[in-house]
Amino acid sequence: MEMDFNLYMNDVVNSARNEIENAGYKQLTTKEEVNETFNKPGTTFVMVNSVCGCAGGIARPAAQHALHYDKLPDQLVTVFAGQDKEATETARDYFEGYPPSSPAFAFLKDGKIVKMIERHEIEGHDPMSVITNIQALFEEHCDNI
Repeated sequence: MEMDFNLYMNDVVNSARNEIENAGYKQLTTKEEVNETFNKPGTTFVMVNSVCGCAGGIARPAAQHALHYDKLPDQLVTVFAGQDKEATETARDYFEGYPPSSPAFAFLKDGKIVKMIERHEIEGHDPMSVITNIQALFEEHCDNI
């Protein structure tokens, strides 16, 4: 039985998109959306999504559960590496000093990178340790309660 790989990949991608969007993250799919969002004053938390196993098993669950916290960034957004290439490349232009990494998380304040949680800090780690790292960023850099 022959499987339609593109159909399968579309299902995987759509599932990954829906999972992070349902968690409360806005998808940025164009460079214009990225620039408009990242240039707003305040704090922005970005998930660089991907279809790899550590994104599905660790990063997306951590992104979702980290939001159960008193302090949150002003904006929660996501770009999809390997899918929305222009949006992802534009986002990575803001992550000055950090190599491309996916999955990954970026925390920006007033459009400037504060900290990244890179793939090597996600892959091979348990979701709870990633959640703890994300919430430490929220605690340090978010003012709302």
